[in-house]
Amino acid sequence: MDIIKIMPCLDMKNGRVVKGVHFVDIRDAGDPVENAQFYEKEGADELAMLDIAATLENRKTRLDWVRQVSSVITIPLTVGGGINSLEDIELVLEAGAQKVSMNSAAVKNPKLVFEAAERFGSERITVAIDARRNPAMPSGFELVVSGGTKPVGKDAIEWAKRCQDLGAGVILPTSMDGDGTLKGYDLEFTKAISDAVDVPVVASGGAGILEHFYEGVVIGGADILLAASVFHFRTFSIRQVKEYLRDKGIKVIL
Repeated sequence: MDIIKIMPCLDMKNGRVVKGVHFVDIRDAGDPVENAQFYEKEGADELAMLDIAATLENRKTRLDWVRQVSSVITIPLTVGGGINSLEDIELVLEAGAQKVSMNSAAVKNPKLVFEAAERFGSERITVAIDARRNPAMPSGFELVVSGGTKPVGKDAIEWAKRCQDLGAGVILPTSMDGDGTLKGYDLEFTKAISDAVDVPVVASGGAGILEHFYEGVVIGGADILLAASVFHFRTFSIRQVKEYLRDKGIKVIL
């Protein structure tokens, strides 16, 4: 087993870190720069920052947020939200991100994933896949876009395979059914993705107790464990999560 990484996620809106349930019922979770510094000090392996309103507001990622956060950390930063072109990716990377995450734009224009991987390297391109259960789909999971507001009639697992073929270096699946609920990662969805692709998979959406992180690895097959609520509201420290995983035989960097 490879080393498992812990990745706190800063969902951004109006310059603040926020957290919702099922992508709605948003509440404030603090200042992004303070959170970023705190998480690096705590032992986070990577950090994600998602501009959750960018696509819905039809605008680009706010580069000043990227600069502010990237300037206070040394761990890899993945930035997503409102990234629609090679130029957008270039600007976000220049602002200090190591990786970008695409979602709606990749669905709209799959060629963008291929071109981005060719130009910037696969390791810098993450494709985020939001899905919800739909028995009409072959895998039972339907792809949704625009911050989880629009189902697109595509099978989410087939889309994950295609993204890998196009050159995506990381897949970040989030289940609409589990987001922010603290009831655990959607293990069925995460495992379906991790079984379908060879690139690293990020478990995302719903971690609430320490056991959920362990399940994300051993049942879901995830390589990176993303969480927001439990870290933002100090339910657990990153060290607590890592020590728990280590004691269960999972390789982590303490």
